[in-house]
Amino acid sequence: MEGSPLLRQVAHQRQTLFDEGLLDEQFVQLEELQDRTNPNFVEEIVTTYYQDTSRLILNIEQELERRPLDFGRLDGYVYQFKGSSTSFGAKKVKAECSLFREYCRAGNGEGCMRTFQQLKREYATLKRKLEAYFQLARQARLTQTASPPG
Repeated sequence: MEGSPLLRQVAHQRQTLFDEGLLDEQFVQLEELQDRTNPNFVEEIVTTYYQDTSRLILNIEQELERRPLDFGRLDGYVYQFKGSSTSFGAKKVKAECSLFREYCRAGNGEGCMRTFQQLKREYATLKRKLEAYFQLARQARLTQTASPPG
C-alpha cells in the first residue's frame, strides 16, 4: 500500500511544504507525536494555531490603525504570533514575525506595515497549502482503511 499513487502524492505534497521553506523541523517533531490513537494530532495543532493567530492578526490590524503607534503593544502581539508559529514549524511566518519585531524595536511604522502585509501573505499561503495537504492525507487514510492489505 505504501506505493499507492495517493500516498505518493501525499508524500510529495508534504515534501513541497519543506522545499518551499514553509515548514521546518518542528513540524516533523509534531508528526512524530502522532500515532494510530490520535491520527489527526498535527492537524488539530494547526487548526488551533489558525484560531489563535486569526485573533492576533485582528489585534495587530487594529493596533496598526491607531496613532501614535504603540510599538510595545505591537511587539507583544507579534511575539505571541511568532511563538505560535515556532511551535509547529511555520518557518516563513516565523521569519516575517522576527522582521516585524525588528521594525517595532526600531520604531519604524512603515516597516511594520510592509512586513505585516507580507506576514499575512505568507500566513495565507501556508494555510491554503496545509489545508490541501491535510485534506489529501485524510483521503489517503480513508482509502487505506477502506481497502484491507492484500
